Amino acid sequence: MNRPTNLTAVSADGSSLHVEVYGSEGAPAVVLAHGWTCNTAFWNAQVQDLAADHRVVVYDQRGHGRSPAVGAPGHSTRALADDLEAVLATTLAPGEKAVLAGHSMGGMTLMAAASRPALRAHAAAVLLCNTGASRLVAESTVLPMRAGPVRTRLTHAVLGSRAPLGPVTPVSRALLKYGTMGPGSAPARVAECARIVHACPRRVRVAWSRVLAGLDLDAGVRELRVPTAVIAGAADRLTPPVHARTIAAALPRCLGLDVLPGIGHMSPIEAPEAVTGRIRELVTTYVRSEKERVV
Repeated sequence: MNRPTNLTAVSADGSSLHVEVYGSEGAPAVVLAHGWTCNTAFWNAQVQDLAADHRVVVYDQRGHGRSPAVGAPGHSTRALADDLEAVLATTLAPGEKAVLAGHSMGGMTLMAAASRPALRAHAAAVLLCNTGASRLVAESTVLPMRAGPVRTRLTHAVLGSRAPLGPVTPVSRALLKYGTMGPGSAPARVAECARIVHACPRRVRVAWSRVLAGLDLDAGVRELRVPTAVIAGAADRLTPPVHARTIAAALPRCLGLDVLPGIGHMSPIEAPEAVTGRIRELVTTYVRSEKERVV
């Protein structure tokens, strides 16, 4: 993978965001937003493939990776939308179109920003991966129990736990695989996800878990008026396919829903070819064709 150009985007509240740009200036642009407890490394497979003929932008969500932590008021879906606007303003020329892809909390970022002028100015198409708009805790199947208030309360306690994750061990890898990945996930990909998730500071993990527990972005889905494709994992316990189906039904311009057999929550790492291929299709259809019409 080529060395990136490192940039800093400054959000509306003054928070700094670490941004990396790969590929050649003038190539079709792709902007990737990672999920809860992850960082730019989550998109390594996509960057390695796409940067050969695209300009790929990845950034660390606030408090994740190399983006500094913020105080309690800085944890909100509004802040996520502000951050995305700052990244788009920093990396794209005025009016430049790009494919925007978000995984999990990154998808929620795109839904939160759906009505923002920057998203409408820059988004040629959107890809939502393994995400949900509301009822995340109630619909989670991380705990193998019957759905209902008891499971919801226990799931809330587990996902919002303040317990440190500690070093990556065989036990922690097994737990992470059970909770976030499909049963057939290769050991190397499980280890990759474990390194990324365990690197997230505990305070950041807990703060964002509270935001996600109260998430309500159903209105944002209806405001996402650009062509949007949806990917889900059939074995996703964190955001089961019910979320993807609900989103797909509510999107004004849904391009279809792909439910990947045997894949869990971490589809960009578990099924990189499927995710990268969908991004390429969106660029070919909605970014390059638009440039051809302008010419």
